[in-house]
Amino acid sequence: MTGDERRARLAQARLYLCTGIRDGGDDLERFLDAVLSAGVDVVQLREKTAPVDVQRDAAKVFRRLTEKHAKLFIVNDDPNLAASTDADGVHLGQEDEAPEKARVLLGEDLLIGRSTHAPEELLRALDEPVDYLGVGPVNETPTKPGRKGVGLDYVRFAAERATLPFFVTGGMTPETIPAVLHAGAARVVVVRALTEATDPAAAAKEVRALLP
Repeated sequence: MTGDERRARLAQARLYLCTGIRDGGDDLERFLDAVLSAGVDVVQLREKTAPVDVQRDAAKVFRRLTEKHAKLFIVNDDPNLAASTDADGVHLGQEDEAPEKARVLLGEDLLIGRSTHAPEELLRALDEPVDYLGVGPVNETPTKPGRKGVGLDYVRFAAERATLPFFVTGGMTPETIPAVLHAGAARVVVVRALTEATDPAAAAKEVRALLP
């Protein structure tokens, strides 16, 4: 896939899922197949504890399923892992490798995302070689322990100032998403709303139906 094709797919994306490797193997494959069939546009491999070789094996499943459904596969934090697993890009936090360095490694065809938590970080990111932004967390969430929710005012700021696609993070559920959309967002990142759902496909359809 070319960089233009990836960016066109990104521009159309609305629902972004972050997930770990789960139990691996068939469980991971069934889960990804279900949610990608039900409206997830981007999946990010976010695994903080597993060894790199285990992450590489999981990445093959992510890649195979996202190719099957013509969706995007992003790796969290690690540009080298993204480059070596045929991912569509990498997502970088504020404490991760600089986007400029990642761009040198990945070239122009792969996507780079950047987390932002405050207006100054968003404005700075707009001058970095990145393709999309994370905005949040709007609400406090167990997936980001110790980080306070930034609230809806930051979403409104992003809606006014961001010149790149942005995805709102932080406790996104069918109950919280309407307020985020009302604040000007069009894209969200979900974690527990799908990863902890008893029926992930139904949960994905419910969330996707809320988005423009």
